[in-house]
This record gives sequence, structure tokens and C-alpha cells, in this order.
Amino acid sequence: MSFVLSLARFSATVAARSCLQSPRLFSTSPSLAKELRIAIIGQSVFGQEVYSLLRRQGKNVVGVFTVPDNNCRPDPLAAQAEKDGTPVFKIPRWRLKGQLLPDVYEKYKSVKATLNVLPFCTQFIPMEVIDGAEEGSIIYHPSILPKHRGASAINWTLMEGDSTAGFTIFWADDGLDTGPILLQRSCTVDINDTVDTLYNRFLFPEGIRAMGEAVKLIEDGKAPRIVQWEGGATYDQLWQKKDVAKINWNTTALELHNFIRGSDKVPGAWTMIDKQKVTLYGSVFVDDREPVTGREIEIEGLAQPAVITQNGLVMYGSDGKKIRVTQLQLEDGRMIPANKWGREEKVEKLELSPEEEALQEKLRGIWSSILSLSIVEDQTDFFAAGASSMDVTRLIEEVKDLCDVSMDNDNVYMSPKFTEFVTEVVIRSRGGGQASKFEYEPVTIEANGRTLQFPNQLFVNGEFINSSWGKDYDCVNPTDETVICKVESASVDDVNTAVKAAKYAFEEGEWGKMNARDRGALMYKLADLMEEHKEELATLESLDSGAVYTLALKTHIGFSIDSLRYFASWCDKIQGKTIPINHARPSRNLSISKREPIGVCGIVIPWNYPLMIIGKWKLVLI
Repeated sequence: MSFVLSLARFSATVAARSCLQSPRLFSTSPSLAKELRIAIIGQSVFGQEVYSLLRRQGKNVVGVFTVPDNNCRPDPLAAQAEKDGTPVFKIPRWRLKGQLLPDVYEKYKSVKATLNVLPFCTQFIPMEVIDGAEEGSIIYHPSILPKHRGASAINWTLMEGDSTAGFTIFWADDGLDTGPILLQRSCTVDINDTVDTLYNRFLFPEGIRAMGEAVKLIEDGKAPRIVQWEGGATYDQLWQKKDVAKINWNTTALELHNFIRGSDKVPGAWTMIDKQKVTLYGSVFVDDREPVTGREIEIEGLAQPAVITQNGLVMYGSDGKKIRVTQLQLEDGRMIPANKWGREEKVEKLELSPEEEALQEKLRGIWSSILSLSIVEDQTDFFAAGASSMDVTRLIEEVKDLCDVSMDNDNVYMSPKFTEFVTEVVIRSRGGGQASKFEYEPVTIEANGRTLQFPNQLFVNGEFINSSWGKDYDCVNPTDETVICKVESASVDDVNTAVKAAKYAFEEGEWGKMNARDRGALMYKLADLMEEHKEELATLESLDSGAVYTLALKTHIGFSIDSLRYFASWCDKIQGKTIPINHARPSRNLSISKREPIGVCGIVIPWNYPLMIIGKWKLVLI
């Protein structure tokens, strides 16, 4: 008797460890694989993908129970099942006044299911249905149970700053996410993950595969039932309504970051800026060493001003550390890049070529297919028409496949209306939209028969900014001592900020990480741009330094262009050298020297011919 008990305990222990730690499972069950009659109960793209996977695996799906159509648009699960000829039942509700509706129950019983699979289900399913299948019911839940029980598990995983996320497939019982565990999977949470990125990267694709694996385990009689430990259970508040997501600024930067990304995109963390409700998206935890330069704005409840930089809106936690958001949603629903706050964007009216008009109709067809709409109007809103985050992914993939234009999620969220989206795609197809432009108020002068425009601000940390102490000085033409323009005068603080920016770029900048061929390509591009605008540059050089125009054109600009191209050609040809050292037998070690670009230089430039000095003698050191 004791041997039997010991064997049973051994089997249970191995099964439990296998379920939680490895996809290899063990069971002493002698039963052969059984023929399952599967009922899918649920909705969404996730439900559709699980259904399609089970069909591909040859499983017998006898019925799909899902939600009714939304504005004549069937749920993706319903649409796929109807296409396959699988019986589909669109159930508005399963109960009325706490009682199971008899006609609904009869529909369920008619398919004679032996296993219920609930991949994603927002409806309350009565216990008569849960227990109505011989093998019971299994449910997918996007957390590592027993932690984060409830309908907002992914939100709370991020808002609580968990370092590990995952999902559980469990056997349904009469509690809220309390049933025995069948299997679990986990992943590391990236510091800048949002609900969408975590779901799309791991919870969605791995969850689909795991649901197929769970059904196979049940089919083979090897599916464990591991009782959840109630000591580690947490129940989380539903996180869907906007009023719960107002930002409390009296928290640390990391807590702010977790709150914003845990609410991204639904319900959306919000605050008051200039007396309007603004929702913040795309939070990034900022390196302490990264300098901050830009326009300051006041945010209600924030102790110190936020700063609009070229990369977004930087805000400070109660601990003085920084976060940055990249997108803002205004009260009227419009999404804008955070660095555009307070600046009116000019809406570009495009004149489409015949080829671009054909592209527009191709895009209209893609939208029609995804949204299940017979007609897509110019003002059709992608999300108002019922699109979800998975539809965004599908849209991006189809635009890439059918139109050969690369987009990202933000492009869709920022251009939700059809005409806006068409404009974004066309601009990108023309080679635009890839990078933000430098913004500054140009100085305009007439010289040498040309209209010249150029900045007169400090250029610090990749932005044109005014000096912190509000001083400027005259830039004088040395030939006649006339004032060309006023130029911002850098303060000690400005210089310190610039040095910090250079130090950060030296340690973390992209130049040193870039491969040699790409560095050379950028230097060639700079040389080409200088050649394209050499007359303008020569005119500015002659005004600023007093050089003869023809000399500036041929020598100052020409030599700089030649130097850039010469050293650009060397970028992918400089090789390291192998230096022999003592043979540390038996390893026979070698030491290899690898040349790397410094990327940042501190240069003190005299007044005479600064462009030539930078281009010909100093920039080549890159």
C-alpha cells in the first residue's frame, strides 16, 4: 500500500514540476488518446487563432459559441468558423436574472461537446455549461496564477512592476480564475513593455501554441490538475474606465512609468495640461545620464516643469528621475507626437499621382477586409469602426505585403482616419516620414543674389535652443563690420549641458555602435548634401569669415567635401591587427586589436574658416 502511495506522490510531483517548468509532461495514466468533441467558447482574434490551430491539428471542433455581430461586423472567431462551415452560435447572453436560458443551453447541448475550450471570453458562462462537457473546460488567463486574478491581469502585471509575466491555462471551476492549473509559461518583462507589446510579443503567439498543447495533453490523458496556492493569490481591480487612470504625480519616476505603460492603450493614463485632459502613451524610462533640453511646460500636479524635447515629453517623478512619453491624445480624440505639443501642425494636402490613386484604392480594400465594411469612407475611423490592437498588426503587415511600404503601430494610432492614413502611406512611399525635421526660427538674409536661411540658436543635444541666460551677441561681417544677425550666447549652464550631452553620446550614442559600412554611407551623404548646397555654404562662409567667395567655394567647401569622401571610403577598410602573446597552453590565446570610432570630439575652433577646419581636419577623425 505504501509503495502505491509513494508512486502516486512521485507521479504527481513530476507532473507538477513538468507543468510549471518544462513543456515535457509525465503521467501514469494508461488511457489511450481519446477523440474529443471540442466546443470553442469565446471571441476575438486570439479565439480565432486558437480555433484555426486546433483545426489544422485535425481536432474535431463541433461548435463555436461567440458574441453577436458588432455593427454588422462579425467577431473574427465567428467569421472564420462560418467560412469553414463550423456551426456558429452567436449568444447575446447565457443567463437572465441569474438563471441559465433554456434555449441557449439546448443549443450548447446540441453539439455534444466533450471539452470546452475558452481561449478569450468576456461573457459569464454558467456552471451548467462549464461542467457540461465530459472532460470539463479549460481557460486561458494572461498571468501566472494565482497572481493577478481578474480581467485586467496584463495591466496590473505592468503597473506593479513585475519582472516576469506569463499566462496560465487552467481547469474552470466556480471561482474567479481559481481552477486547477494545467500548464503555465513565463517571459521576462522589458522595462519599456506596454500592454500591447507584451501581448503581441509573448502572450498572444505563445498562448495560441500553448492552447493547442493543452488540448493534446487532455487528448492523451496526460493533463495535470495542480491546485492553486491561495497564499499567493491576488485579485485586481478592473482597469478599463478612464476615470480610474488619472495620474498621481506624487510618485517615483518608475511608478509613474509603470502606471502609464500599464494603462497603454486602454484605459489610457491621463493628466491635465493647459486645462484640457491629455492622455499619455509610449512611456520610456530615461537614463539618468541623458541630458534634457527643450521647451518647458506646466502640468497640473507636477512639481517641476515638464520639458518638450525632440524625442517627446520628459517628466520628473518625486525622486527626481525622468520618464518620457512619445504620444499624446487630446480631448477631441486626436493623437499627436508629444514633441508637437503647443505647435500647430500644417496638414499637408497631397496631390496624388495616378499610381498613388491606385495605391489609395488598394488601401481602401485592405481596410474594408479588416473592418468587414462594404464601403470605407474618407473619414472612416479605424478604431471607431471596431478595430483592435491585433487589427493594427494585421494592417501593418498587409500594407507591407501589398503596397511595399513599411509602417509601425504609432503610424496607425496617429492617423486613425482613412484619409490621414493614406497621406501617411503616400508620404512614406515618396521616401518621407522617416525622421523628424529640426525646428527653428530661421534668420533670412539676401546675399550674393540668393535668399539664405539659417539658425542662430545654440545646437545642444540634437536641438536648436535659446541660451539659458537670455543673452546674445552680434555676428559681424569682418569685411565691412556690418551685423549679419544676432546669435545666442551660451552660458556656463549651456556649456555644461552640451558637455553632458556629448558625454552621453560618447558612452551610449549610435555612432560607435554603427557598423563601418553605415558610417561611411552617412559620411558620403553629408558630402553629397554639402555639394548640393555648396553655393549657399560658400556665401555664408564668405560673409562669416571674410573669405573671397570663389576661394570659399573651391577650397573651404570643396576640400571639405573631398575629405569627407576620402575618409568615408576608408570606413569599411580599416582592419584590426593580430598581436601574438604568450601561448597560454593548451589554449593558444591570441590578442586582437579592434579599431572603433570615438564618435564624439571636443573641438575649439578659431574664427577664421571654421567650416574648412571642421570638415577637412577634424570631422575626418570620426
